[in-house]
Amino acid sequence: MVQLSHENREKEVEEILNKIRPALLADEGDIELVKVEGNEVYLRLLGTCIYCPVSDMTMKDLIIYTIQHSLPWVKTVRIGQNKFEL
Repeated sequence: MVQLSHENREKEVEEILNKIRPALLADEGDIELVKVEGNEVYLRLLGTCIYCPVSDMTMKDLIIYTIQHSLPWVKTVRIGQNKFEL
C-alpha cells in the first residue's frame, strides 16, 4: 500500500471539503482544515455553522459521511471539540 505524504493527505482533504463547502456556504457557513496528523483530520466550522442548531446533523450526515467514503485512510475526524471515529 502506498503511503501518502502529509501534503498529499491535506490536499485530498481539501478536495473533499471543496465538494462539501457549497452546501455550507448556502447558509453562510464554512469549514476549514486545521491540520492532518497521521490518520486524524482536524476541522473547524466557521460562520453560521458555529451556532447552527443542526450542526451535529451536518457533521455526521454530510461531512463525516463524505470523508469516510472518500478517504479510507482517515480513521478519526475532529470537528471542534467533537471526535468521530470512522
